[in-house]
Formats: sequence, C-alpha cells, structure tokens
Amino acid sequence: MEKVKRTRAHVARLELSAAQVAVLDGQAHTARALWNLLHEYFTFRQGRFATVKECDEAIRAARREIDWMGQLPAQAAQAVLKTYRQAWVNFFNPDHPAKRPTSKARLRSRPAVDVPQARDLQIKRVNRRWGAVNLPKIGRVRFRWTKDLPGVTKGGPAGRITGARLVKDASGWQIVFRPQTMAAAVLDTHPGPVVGIDRGITVALALSDQTAREHGPWLTRGEREHLRRLEKRSARRRAARPPGQRTSHRLTRTYDQIARLRATAKRRAVNWRHQTTTELADTFSVVVVEDLKITNMVRSAKGTIEQPGRNVRQKAGLNRAVTGQAWGRTVTLLEYKTRERGGLVVKVPAPGTSQTCHRCGQRDAASRDGARFRCANPACGWTGHADTNAAINIRNAAGTAVSGRGDLGAARSAKRQPPRAA
Repeated sequence: MEKVKRTRAHVARLELSAAQVAVLDGQAHTARALWNLLHEYFTFRQGRFATVKECDEAIRAARREIDWMGQLPAQAAQAVLKTYRQAWVNFFNPDHPAKRPTSKARLRSRPAVDVPQARDLQIKRVNRRWGAVNLPKIGRVRFRWTKDLPGVTKGGPAGRITGARLVKDASGWQIVFRPQTMAAAVLDTHPGPVVGIDRGITVALALSDQTAREHGPWLTRGEREHLRRLEKRSARRRAARPPGQRTSHRLTRTYDQIARLRATAKRRAVNWRHQTTTELADTFSVVVVEDLKITNMVRSAKGTIEQPGRNVRQKAGLNRAVTGQAWGRTVTLLEYKTRERGGLVVKVPAPGTSQTCHRCGQRDAASRDGARFRCANPACGWTGHADTNAAINIRNAAGTAVSGRGDLGAARSAKRQPPRAA
C-alpha cells in the first residue's frame, strides 16, 4: 500500500525553573530583535532585496560583534532567517493569503524559539506522566507526556521527530514537536453518510440527523467567579492610575492571572473541537456547512459620527459569542480530517437556510421564533428545532455548493489548490 508523509504538531507543557524561564525569555527577545534587524537589512537597501547569503553573513557578523546576540543558539538564528525568507515567499505567492512581512512589536508578538535539529533534543520518556528533552543553552528539561511520539518509545507510532519550536503563552512555555509519520494514502472514498451542520451559539453544532454536539462552559463556576473578580480589580486599578503613568506591578500581575484563566478556557475549547471534529470525520463521508462570511458578521455596529450605529452593546455581545464559538476553526479542522479519511467538506450558500421549511420549501422569516421553527404553510405545519431544520436545509443544498474541500476531484475549490513552487 502506498505511504505518504504526514506531519501533525504535538504540544506539550514544559516544567521550567525561574532561571530557565529567564534564559528562554532572553532567547525569544533576541529572536524577535534578530527578525527586526533582518527586516531592516533585507528591505532598506539601494533598490534591491538582500540575498540569503548576504543575510547569513550579516547574522554571523552580528553574533561576533554584539554580545547579547549570543543568547540565541546559532541554529535558532538560522531558523529565524529561514522563517523570514519563507514569509516573503508566501507573500509573493498569489495563491497564498500571507501579508507583507513587517517588524515584530515587543508586546504584540508571541515569544518563540526554534530548535530545528531533532538530534539536539534527545527525547526520553521518564515515567507515565513525564518525558525529558534537551534544550540548547538550557539543558535537560521535563515536559508533560500526553502522547507517544514517533521514534521515541518502543511500540509507539513509526516515524521520527524532525524538530521542535518553543512557544510561550499565558500558561507558560510549551514545546511544539514536529513528528513525521508514514500514513496510508487515501485510495477510496469514505463510505459514511452525508450530513449537514448548522453552526450556532446556543447549540454549537446541530446536525441534520437530528443530533447535536454541545459543550458546557469552558470554565468552572469557581473559575468564572475568580475571573469576574480579577476583571473588576483590574478596572478599579486602571481607573485609579493617573494618565500617562506606567502600569503598576500589581496591575500587571492581575493581567497575567486573567490571561492564564482565558488561556485555560481556550485550551479546553480547542480540545473539544478536536475531539468533536475527529468524531464527525470518522462518521460521515460528506460534511455540508454554510459558506459564512464570519469577518463581516462580527463587524462593529458603532458606525460613524454622522451615522452612529444602533444597539451597539448588544451587537458587541453577539460578536463575542460568535468569535468564542470559532466557527472558522471548526471548519478548518473538519477539512483536513475528512480529507485524510477520503471524505469531503462542502460549503453551500447561507441565505435562507434558517427561514425555509425543509419539508415544503416555503420561506418565511416569521416561521422561526428563537429555537423553535413552525412552518407558516397551513398545509405543512412542520414544527421542530430551528437549528435542526437549518441543518437539513444545508444538507439538501449540497448540490448548489460554492466550494468543496476533499479528495473528490472536481468538487475541490480551485483557489485552495496547493501553492505553486516559488
């Protein structure tokens, strides 16, 4: 059977001391500064971009002449150059949505350090809960073991680790492994049924088979109360701070606590979406969803001075609810998971799916009253859950698809074909 290479990142939490965190923070700031220096050197030249060779020589000279540049390992510095060059390749590729590379701000960029060579990692499993890995200029560090890594444990998946990336978020430093495995190529289409999915707020995912995939709050009751009190505390301290004065250490600690709680909620939400989309991709051969313009849906209703908006606060709350459901990420996960299993994700036009009766086809905005749908046609009179009715309409509209994502040939969207080689 034909095999293909498959790379799926695996994220694990690192257990670091305060000194090791300080070293990694310094490396991340150096990597960001190196990116900015590369950007200036690459762009501000007399009528031409600098070559990769010139940039490499400039990095080597800077590491010899500037003391703090030595904080960043040499391989990580080369990875910054490789990533920066790839950013320009993506920008000039008409099939890639990447924007023009810019400088990275200190407070708005995500701290990260690359470990491009897998041989430097020397990954070992310590016990059931922990593994150990070598990090350049830091030493041996333990990480949370939640999944067998290819080429590390006996009896684990076949393959190898090609590298890693150290990333910092509100929860602390994490390591993102790059495992590469050999998987069987998809030769046959998925044998499962077709399903329509309506993405909502009250009901996360309503399916046309009259089932739903729902979730509870991402934070417990105690965590939500703690977050509420922290937000009130930060508001009081912001109000008491004189204009122009720097943020106090107390307020900074409060911001950090808020960020950690929100990161916990996001981590749980991503975990639920991964589990749910995997189950859907395993079950159904074709998943039909609406082609929603989410960016337009979550625009602010403030308006302008001449034409101020209406119900601005209500619209802001709706925007937060829509953004919190991450409808776009859900479809992105479904696309690659169904493709790997021989399935397909199809997008259909969105207008009318929630106002049309799936049984008789009559469209009337008055038929929907919140979560209840009652057909306005006296000869039909179908009554049921509005999201289920919309999901059935979405499934029935598969013949009018505006795009498809999968391995079914002609149904695949042309604008999402693999990027051309630069």
